[in-house]
This record gives sequence, structure tokens and C-alpha cells, in this order.
Amino acid sequence: MSMYGWLPAEQPSGATITPPAPTPPTPREQRSRLRRYLTPLLVLGAFLLKFGKAALLILPKAKILTTSGTMLVSIAAYSLFWGWKFALGFVVLLFVHEMGHVIQLRREGIEASAPMFIPFLGAAVMAKSLGDNATAEARVGLAGPVLGTLGALACIPIAVATGDDFWRALAFVGLFLNLFNLLPVVPLDGGRAMAALSPWMWWVGLAAMAVFAFAFPNPIILLILLLAAYETYKRWKQRKTNDPKSRAYYKVKPSHRAIVAAVYLGLIAVCVVGMDLTFVERSISDS
Repeated sequence: MSMYGWLPAEQPSGATITPPAPTPPTPREQRSRLRRYLTPLLVLGAFLLKFGKAALLILPKAKILTTSGTMLVSIAAYSLFWGWKFALGFVVLLFVHEMGHVIQLRREGIEASAPMFIPFLGAAVMAKSLGDNATAEARVGLAGPVLGTLGALACIPIAVATGDDFWRALAFVGLFLNLFNLLPVVPLDGGRAMAALSPWMWWVGLAAMAVFAFAFPNPIILLILLLAAYETYKRWKQRKTNDPKSRAYYKVKPSHRAIVAAVYLGLIAVCVVGMDLTFVERSISDS
């Protein structure tokens, strides 16, 4: 037996056997194959057209979009660059940061979803509003960096106890994440705080973000810049109107403004000092 079938009893010495060319399908066979492949697609398309609205309502409740599911997807994505161990630690720090927003939103009496993770963009919490006024918005905005900074700082004692630079690097990245979020531009957390302090700082933050995007060009920073430009313009225009609701929203008591400023500046100081203490020098040979 050979790979080509039965061979003749006698063959010329050194002769090579060429397999017969496959017989092309007849037009009838081609139509049959086409129907076999297209029928499931047509059935699926009809199902989606008929039940598309219901599918869209069910989709957010699918397990893949739960907090644990999106966390696993993010860990897998970050593992491609940092390895699974660091990716896991980074996603946990993201989770701690976002839970700060969730806790404060619920304290404000606002229903908030669990964090949803988006690889390379961070995470998000869904809520109908950020509070009844700019002070509440500032509390919600700063709650994330407060809890996130505490989570990053918790890595430092572990680094000291173990002598493992992994924990120092994780603390450094966590502190940088929270410091970046304190840039005074919406939709970042620092922009939320500026709603209760000096909204004109939104323009300073927008300029800083533009410089950052120019110095470190990448699609994520560009996306944040575009969102910030749109949100800043919309808010500034709304704030300049004579709408009583808008004026009431941005009316902040001096004592509340002082507290927000102290927390905001204190967080920046803690993050900067913490990053200096946890910075790990690496040479090219170490990478």
C-alpha cells in the first residue's frame, strides 16, 4: 500500500508516481456546499435581527463582562508585556483604586456598578451621576486616588520585609497610576477635584495633557486628550451660563474647598515622595 493507493505489479525502475489531479466539483456540488456553509449564517443573522434588542440587553449581564471576567482578560493582556505576576498585582491595584470610587458613590446615595476593566485603558465604574454638587463630585473623584494610594503604599512594607524589588516596582507603578489620575483635567480624578476648587485649572490640565501627549505619543494618551478637550469645553460653557442649577452645582463652601485642596495636594506629595522611595534602577542587562 502507498500513499497514492495500490501500485501496478510492475513499474519501470526509478519511475515516480504522480498522484491524479483532484476532480473539480460539479456546479451542483458547488451549490450544495455553498448552501451548507451559508445556511447557518443566514439562520444566525435572522436570529440576531429578530432578537438583537434582547441580546443587547442581556449582553452586559454575560459572565465575560463581569468584574472577575474583565479582570482576567486584563491580566492576560498585561501578562504579554509584564508577566502574569506583575500583571496580577497591577490589576489588583486598579481594582482597589476603582473601589474607592464605588464606596464613595454609594456613600453619596448613588447606585454604582462594580468596576469593569478595559485592557490598556484601566477600569471604569458606571453611575448615573457623580453627586448633587461639585463638592460631592470632588469627594467621589478623590476617593479613588486615596484608596489607590493606600493600596500602593501597602506594597512598601512587603518590599522591606522580603527585600524583593518586585514589590517596590509594583508600589512605584501604583503610585504613578494615582498621580497621573490627579492631573487637573476631566475626566481624570484630578479634574473632578478641580470642580470644587478652581475650574479654570481644567485648562492648565488640558495644556499639560497636550504636552504629555506630544512627549509620549500613543493612542491611549491621545484618546484621553480628546475626551478631556471635549469635556472641558462642555463644562466651561455650562458653567458660564446663567442657569441657576449650574451656579448652584459649582457653589462650594470655603471649608469644603480647603479640605479638598488639602487632600488633593497631600495625595500629590505622597505619590511623588513614594515614587522616589520605590524607584528601582534597571540596566539594559537586567531587562
